[in-house]
Amino acid sequence: MKSADMDTTVWRERGEPLVAGSGRGPLRGLRLAVKDVYAVAGHPTGAGNPAWLAEAEPQPAHSWAVAALLDAGAEVTGIARTDEFAYSLNGTNAHYGTPPNPAAPGRVPGGSSSGPAAAVALGEADAGLGSDTAGSIRVPSSYCGLYGLRPSHGAVPVTGMLPLAPSFDTVAWLARDAGTLARVGDVLLPAGAEAGAPFRTALVVADLLALADPGVREAFPAAAAELAERAGLHLAHVPTLGADPADLAQAFAIAQAAEAWECDGDWLSAHPGVLGPGIGARFARASEVTAERRATAEVAVHRAGRTLRAALREDTVLLLPAAGGPAPLIDESPERKSALRDATFRLTCPASSAGLPCLVLPRMSVDGLPVGLAVVGGHGADRRLLELAG
Repeated sequence: MKSADMDTTVWRERGEPLVAGSGRGPLRGLRLAVKDVYAVAGHPTGAGNPAWLAEAEPQPAHSWAVAALLDAGAEVTGIARTDEFAYSLNGTNAHYGTPPNPAAPGRVPGGSSSGPAAAVALGEADAGLGSDTAGSIRVPSSYCGLYGLRPSHGAVPVTGMLPLAPSFDTVAWLARDAGTLARVGDVLLPAGAEAGAPFRTALVVADLLALADPGVREAFPAAAAELAERAGLHLAHVPTLGADPADLAQAFAIAQAAEAWECDGDWLSAHPGVLGPGIGARFARASEVTAERRATAEVAVHRAGRTLRAALREDTVLLLPAAGGPAPLIDESPERKSALRDATFRLTCPASSAGLPCLVLPRMSVDGLPVGLAVVGGHGADRRLLELAG
């Protein structure tokens, strides 16, 4: 079903609702935008690519996350756009266009959970079900001025979600307010798993903060201090957490690319020319990753992950910008887009490498444009992180 006035840059399908909820439960009536990487029973999964969609069969059952949210009373308002195969941070799609960003008009919404982010920011959905491998919920949350959560790796089943890089993929979600973000978390996150001590320390790492634009670096101290005062946190400034951010990002990109090609390479090889130029170039590089390069990269990623997990003890979080700067203009120069993407990728890689949860709070503004404050916690600290959002 398609609504006549549906914005097709935001939605692939939309209904009133598209899929009804159970009619009962803590999320009764909540309008949900579902990223087009999840199985929605009776509908094909499109992955942001028309050639893939043309061959896709209707799904026989809902993905785990969609089913859990429907059972809790949410309704699926529609299936929302994604960057192709969820392999981007920009929020653009060569086939379907760029969803609007009402928090920063004329600028990208961020990806790859671009459709859910735009739908929520526009008020056309209350929450967006997305995914996060290397920042795909954190970046659109930052660019669109939303609350977002990437949970601990393995905390929420990815059953029925189209994989990109399974070692790093997570179910993730965003909302306009902290209460809605937490309500979704109450349904999706495992119950009774946390009885940890309150957070006491917030690390600020100089070499990570240095990656951000000057305006973000200027806004960051006040945002960090406000959160610290409200949550009773001691700010601890440290120069580094061990791994050079650029080296980790390079290793992560290689490891992610190898897994992405493992997931999609056979189909893409059989369908040459179906990808937009940016995603096409990324997959082309992925096809060239050798077993030796992959193994070396994975060692570096796992080493950095262990270091970060050790630093984030039960009572410690990491504070950093969720993105390198505000959302770039849709027609921004390729050089500026590339520089911002590189900086942002270096900021998102640590949590992804360690499989750690990350909360994004809309706490900073640079020239009137939103930038998120990211809070990374120890593995399994998801519910305690959500308490910091209130």
